[in-house]
Amino acid sequence: MLDASPSVQTPDEILVRRARERDPIAREELFQRYREDAYRVAYRLLGHEQDALDVVQEALIKAFLGLGDFDGRSGFRYWFLRIVGNTALDWGRRRKRRSILSIGNGRSELPEPACHDDPARRLHQQDLRRTLDKALDHLSPKIRTTFVLFAELGLSYKEIAETEAIPIGTVMSRINAAREKLQQNLDLNRDEGIR
Repeated sequence: MLDASPSVQTPDEILVRRARERDPIAREELFQRYREDAYRVAYRLLGHEQDALDVVQEALIKAFLGLGDFDGRSGFRYWFLRIVGNTALDWGRRRKRRSILSIGNGRSELPEPACHDDPARRLHQQDLRRTLDKALDHLSPKIRTTFVLFAELGLSYKEIAETEAIPIGTVMSRINAAREKLQQNLDLNRDEGIR
């Protein structure tokens, strides 16, 4: 039997089947595939690195315990991200979102500066990220989750609809509402900074 080339990925459906059979290698592969996206969603919803890591771990446990309930209609990635989003929202209800003071914490939240980058520009980017994170705090959990899936992960409207199990029209209206509220909040913040 020929071995698959390293560039060929095993389809999620096969990994899910194997994971249901308690194959630790299949579970590890599924986790490795989607852990970064899961972390980005949890981090943007909670604003705290350790909470986001805890949410990803809890969501992973929930996903593997609930694999029997996974029907495969939306794909494992979207199903797992829905669990991550719901788990993060549950954590957010239990704890108030912590403020972010994550300058140089090792995560790739902002692109690393190139050698020719101006340090003042880097600080300005960090200030903008903190301002945006504060503005995200003012969105409802549902709108914030939809916006994070769109802006942070770059999911399409259809993919978000599948992830959140909502109609595409609802996705569109939530993203539009998020943009409007974020713009209002950023304008208000800018006006306060001018004073």
